[in-house]
Amino acid sequence: SCSICRPHFLFSPSSSQSSDRRDPFTLVCSIPSTISMRFTKMAKILAIERLGTGPMSTVDPFLFCVYHKDNYPPGNKEMEAPHRGNGMDFNPQADYRMYHGSTIPGFPQHPHRGFETITATIDGMIDHADSVGNAGRYGKGDLQWMTAGQGVVHSEMFPLIKDDDYNPTRFFQIWLNLPAKSKMVKPGFAMFWAPDVPKWTDESKLASVTIWAGVNYFEVKKNNAPPPDSWASDPANDVAVMHITIQPGGKLTLPAANTGKNVSRTLFYIEGVEGAMKVGEQAIPAKVLVKVEADEDIDLEMDAAATEPGEFLLLQGKPIDEPVAQHGPFVMNTRAEIQQAFMDYQRTQFGGWPWPRDDMVFDRTKDRFALLDGKETEPPKDEECEAQE
Repeated sequence: SCSICRPHFLFSPSSSQSSDRRDPFTLVCSIPSTISMRFTKMAKILAIERLGTGPMSTVDPFLFCVYHKDNYPPGNKEMEAPHRGNGMDFNPQADYRMYHGSTIPGFPQHPHRGFETITATIDGMIDHADSVGNAGRYGKGDLQWMTAGQGVVHSEMFPLIKDDDYNPTRFFQIWLNLPAKSKMVKPGFAMFWAPDVPKWTDESKLASVTIWAGVNYFEVKKNNAPPPDSWASDPANDVAVMHITIQPGGKLTLPAANTGKNVSRTLFYIEGVEGAMKVGEQAIPAKVLVKVEADEDIDLEMDAAATEPGEFLLLQGKPIDEPVAQHGPFVMNTRAEIQQAFMDYQRTQFGGWPWPRDDMVFDRTKDRFALLDGKETEPPKDEECEAQE
């Protein structure tokens, strides 16, 4: 694995949470005292906070974000890992984690209600199955978007498909809240294959952006449409999710948000060496999140002497600004609605589990696919896609 392996729950903490709506200037930075703690609005930086080894702090309309990075060894013929998991394997010091998996790493069937999951892959494979009957195998830059709505049960497993080499896995899972009017919609599911995800590279080839969500940024005028009930489906909400990579000596100007100040914007500096990256005029430590004003451009610049690229995840969006009641895998607006969600799940299992195993995986020889409403699709077989296989 890399210098920092982050074990992350796909479940949020079990206690009730509310969105952080403090004035960003009052947020406490946990960076070393040698770095200036005084920022002004002119600097466009509102706060810098250390990233821990667990879920990363997010701001309304986002609920939760995890960065998975595991260097899985070769699997056996059943795509299993060499050792059994204990059901709660989140060891941050290990090269890889089994999470809730027993023989195959991942997250066997579990329920959700009241929000969306965005699973944005960089490397490795994920097998998805759900209570609606949808399924898929995706990775290597593919994007899966699932609206839990009134309730869905799904599994997310990481099969070790290669038996003669390592199976590195790297992806983000992001929870995007739903407004009250959409929390009980029918579940939705969308798969966007890597060749269809917009990408931008500057002329120097030293800066690149993968745009998982958002339009009118980096010359991208059209993007794959989020599920119709998503908060991101309305352009006025200016939801953007991007993966930014800057090589040593590279510089990128992040354009102002389409809608100006009424959106939150956070940059998660997930990969890169200490002190080599500047946000605006501020050199930042490694492994931090940076909250910035969204109404003006801001520069991201990597020192030419850096020994490795720097990578950011950008999360941006207009706040939903509604009460948030959260317990485990359910996110509603009131405690009573949370209690109802548990009762509904106990009574209906959100439709039940139609698959033969809780940790559903597909045949080792099966290529990437998406099964939606009984129809199976595959990635386009163009040069870009084939290059990723």
